[in-house]
Amino acid sequence: MAITQDFEDDIKNSVKCILDGGVLLYPTDTIWGLGCNAMNENAVDKIFNIKNRPAQKSMIVLLAEAKDILQYIAAPHPDIISILESFDRPTTVIYDHPLGFPENVVATDDTLAIRVTNDPFCKALIKRMKLPLISTSANLSGEPSPKFFSEIDTRIKDNVDYVVRYRQDDTTNVPPSRILKINDEGDIHIIRE
Repeated sequence: MAITQDFEDDIKNSVKCILDGGVLLYPTDTIWGLGCNAMNENAVDKIFNIKNRPAQKSMIVLLAEAKDILQYIAAPHPDIISILESFDRPTTVIYDHPLGFPENVVATDDTLAIRVTNDPFCKALIKRMKLPLISTSANLSGEPSPKFFSEIDTRIKDNVDYVVRYRQDDTTNVPPSRILKINDEGDIHIIRE
C-alpha cells in the first residue's frame, strides 16, 4: 500500500484525537468503528454515551502485532503468538483475565475480546500511539451495524471528535470477524465462524 499524504494526515489527526481523550470514527479490517485509547476510562465512557450502549456490554480491543498480546493477558497459552499469526481472516479472540485495562473495557466475567488487526490504517495508528485501540461498530445501540461509511448515522458522525477520511468511499463487503475463545490451556472454542 502506498502511503499518501491524506493517509499520513489521518494518522496524525487520529493520534492527536486519541491521545487527547477523544473518540475516533475510523475504518477497520471489518466495518467502520468507533475507537479510543483502550486505557482511557473516560474516553471509553464517551463511546458508550455516543452509542447509547449499556455499560455492561463490552467492546473489542485492537492490537497491531500478535506479540503485543503478552503484555495484556495474565496466562496466555505458550503458542498464542503462532496461533494468532495463523489466522487467515480477521479473528477476534476472547481471553480470560486481561491485565491493566479499565473496568469499563473488561467484560463482567473478567474476559476481553482482542483482535490483532491487519488493516493498514489501524496497524499504523496503533503502532504510532503505542496503545491498544478500542473498536466497536459505528452504530447506535440496537441499530444494524453499518457496512459502509455512507450508512453511518449522522448522530454518530456528529458526536465523535475526528472522522477519518481514508476509505470513506470503499464499498467492499467484508464479513464480520470470526470470534473464538481461547482458554489458558489453549483450547479453542468457536463462538462465531
